[in-house]
Amino acid sequence: MAEEETEQSIFTPEEAPVKTPESDLLPEENAVEESDENSHSTTTVKFMFAGILFVINGVLCNLILGKESAVGDFSAMIGAFILGFRIFRTAIRDLREGLLTTNELVAIAVLATFSSGQYQAAGVVAFFMLLAELIESRTASGAQEAIRRLMKMTPTKARRITPDGKEEELSANELSPGDRIRVRPGDNIPADGEILSGIGSINQANITGESLPVEKSEGDTVFQGTINNDGLLEVRITKVGGETEFGRVRELILQAAQSKTRFEKIVDQYMGFYTPLVLVIGALVWAFSAGEPGALEMVISVFIVASPVAFILATPTAMVAAVATASRLGILIKQVSDIELAARINAFVFDKTGTITTGTLRVSRLAPVDGVKPAELLLATASAEQYSNHPTAKAIMVLAEEAELELTKPVDFNETAGKGVRATIKQTVNDNGEEKETTSEVLVGRAIWLEENEVNGDLKGSVDLDETQGYSLIYVSRDGEFIGWVGMTDEIREEASESLEELRLEGVRRLAIVSGDRTPVAERVAAEVGCEEVKADCFPGEKVDYVETMRAKGYKVAFVGDGVNDAPALKAGDIGIAMGAAGSDIAVNSATIALMNNDLRRLPFLMHLSRMTRTVINQNFIIGLLFVILGLVLATLNLIGPVMAAMLNVLGSLIVVFNSARLVREGEEFEAFEQDDDTAPDERPVIETGELAAESK
Repeated sequence: MAEEETEQSIFTPEEAPVKTPESDLLPEENAVEESDENSHSTTTVKFMFAGILFVINGVLCNLILGKESAVGDFSAMIGAFILGFRIFRTAIRDLREGLLTTNELVAIAVLATFSSGQYQAAGVVAFFMLLAELIESRTASGAQEAIRRLMKMTPTKARRITPDGKEEELSANELSPGDRIRVRPGDNIPADGEILSGIGSINQANITGESLPVEKSEGDTVFQGTINNDGLLEVRITKVGGETEFGRVRELILQAAQSKTRFEKIVDQYMGFYTPLVLVIGALVWAFSAGEPGALEMVISVFIVASPVAFILATPTAMVAAVATASRLGILIKQVSDIELAARINAFVFDKTGTITTGTLRVSRLAPVDGVKPAELLLATASAEQYSNHPTAKAIMVLAEEAELELTKPVDFNETAGKGVRATIKQTVNDNGEEKETTSEVLVGRAIWLEENEVNGDLKGSVDLDETQGYSLIYVSRDGEFIGWVGMTDEIREEASESLEELRLEGVRRLAIVSGDRTPVAERVAAEVGCEEVKADCFPGEKVDYVETMRAKGYKVAFVGDGVNDAPALKAGDIGIAMGAAGSDIAVNSATIALMNNDLRRLPFLMHLSRMTRTVINQNFIIGLLFVILGLVLATLNLIGPVMAAMLNVLGSLIVVFNSARLVREGEEFEAFEQDDDTAPDERPVIETGELAAESK
């Protein structure tokens, strides 16, 4: 562990870039840390600038006063000492700790050049090696830079509403859950919260990657760091600091930066043998060239070109660029190793509701049995479902509200996951033309569950399969008697078919949809999006079994779900991808990768980005290897001196950095997800709520 910590940098512990702790930093607190880190880098740059000025002055003095000018040599010696001091200090510290790292190679090379009286060469070599290490250090702090960019988007001030209705301005880090704040047009929102009043157009691209503003009103959630384009809002704070969406983004970026990929682990594994091997090569070069002109320069050059800065930069530069690109488009990746794993995914399993479809159900059919009115069926169903958070319950409640039905609170309520709800309610029923108030036990759920509870009536026989093709059905019983069913429809996401086809083009060999819905409904959705494999009537545990069976056949499986109902299946896949994770703690915790919006086109882009990242990493390693081999050949043949060797080392590092930077441009032309037009015509059947209201009265 200690070796890993000292392998990568020639900065001392006090001067090394400071890692941002996983704390609830707000911009003003983070500014102190940013200032400290910048000051360390600035100090290094100042030393480099001062040292190279002395070296350049020495070169100019020798040109003007003569080749062996004492003034020129003295100036170059001071410059070499300034530049080399920091290198020597780090190398000595490593040796005291019993470590042998690449820092020692650089120190030996600079010391040997300095001792031979080649002060100008020693200064130039030290300068270029410091430059290479500075590039490495700045690259390694890329995650912290990403965090700081996010934090700068968060305001430091907020307008809290006092109990007497007045505004008071305070620091954003003084906000607490439950506080009420006022957000004016153009304001950044200082914390996560729920809108109490007002309507605003919110630009939440920083969180979800969506380019279009989202209209939000009373009851909607707003996130820290998003911008209120217009409208005056009153917001109740629900989350602050590290609990906000911004806080979670920061934590995930930190986790990604601190984790290691398979490539990095291989480099770490063999780096401990690398320095002794280079020392042996240097000794062999000295042994075979001792006494020849330039023998010392050859050994020094070997040590310089063998410094593996390009190898060390190969993976982190690519990963930081990939994580930054993904987060810009609302794709949060917890571990950098997940990018590497995503590149090997060859099978996708999708939950249907809320993933392939919008998840916004609408009641399209009420089918009561003879003797039961539609309003009576809806009243019983809505009264039983009002404590449930299931999408079907929400759809029923919307229709009940539109019909202005007066619901009764359940006396007793119990929900069985994946099956249905059981509630004891008071209800007015029609008994031979006479209305009576009675207490009834109402079951709402799947047909098989009602049959398990010995409900009387021909449940499935009441359904015309041809007529209800594409409906999601729930069945209703009262006091053990079947009273009817409710049919619902769900819209397929408009980009679903295109996204699945793009996944095939990215090399995905198997696509499947699993659903707890009926087989006709699931098969209709699968046919419309071009997915040949579908499994319906699944309980949550059966989804897990399906994924595990696919993995047992050798597939690398990604499961895509909503992160709430599908938490077990998300964990069962090689990677779990949660859709629409903004605001969902369960989604982020359960999934490997979280999509902060519901755009399925992010999935093929994720595959493309992960495979592109793997390609760039491989290219970086090849570039680093070629530069080391080329440098060793040129150095052992005495074709380059120490200065050219240092320049060659820096050139290899810069090529690696610029090659990785290509990843940042990925997705620039990616079309952001556009919100559905609420004014678009809805072709689904509509229940006439006026008739229901009249019936209920």
